[in-house]
Amino acid sequence: MALSTAEREAFLAEGHIGALAVQEEAGRGPLVVPVWYDYSPGGEVSFLTGTDSRKARAVAKAGRFSMLAERTHPTYRYVSVEGPVSSSNPTTEDELIRIASRYLSEESAADYLARSDLDALVTFHMRPEHWLSSDLGAF
Repeated sequence: MALSTAEREAFLAEGHIGALAVQEEAGRGPLVVPVWYDYSPGGEVSFLTGTDSRKARAVAKAGRFSMLAERTHPTYRYVSVEGPVSSSNPTTEDELIRIASRYLSEESAADYLARSDLDALVTFHMRPEHWLSSDLGAF
C-alpha cells in the first residue's frame, strides 16, 4: 500500500541509512552505496561525501540521483525519491553536525566532527521530483 504524502515525508525524515543510486557511466548499472542523509518534510534531501569521492564525481556528472530509505522489520516500509541536484557546496560545520547527529550520539557526533576535515567534504542537495513508497505490511 502506497504511503500518503505526510507518511512518506515523515518516514524519509527518520534516521534511516540511505541507499544512494546514481548513473555513473553508460553501459553499466547505477552506482549504489549507503549514505547518511538529512531530510525535513517539504524540504530537500542532503548528503555529504568526500569532494574527490567516486560518489561526488558521479553525482556532479549526472546532475541527479535517487535515494532509498527502508525499514527492514515489520511493518516493512520504503520511500524512494529521485530528482536533480538543486545545489552543492563545501560542507559546513552545521551540515556535518546535523547529519552526524541523526546517526550518532551527541558525544560520538562531537568526536566525528573533531576528526572530520570539512575542507575535504561536499554536500549535495536534491528537491525530490519523483516519489515511490509503500508499506509492505499494510494489507
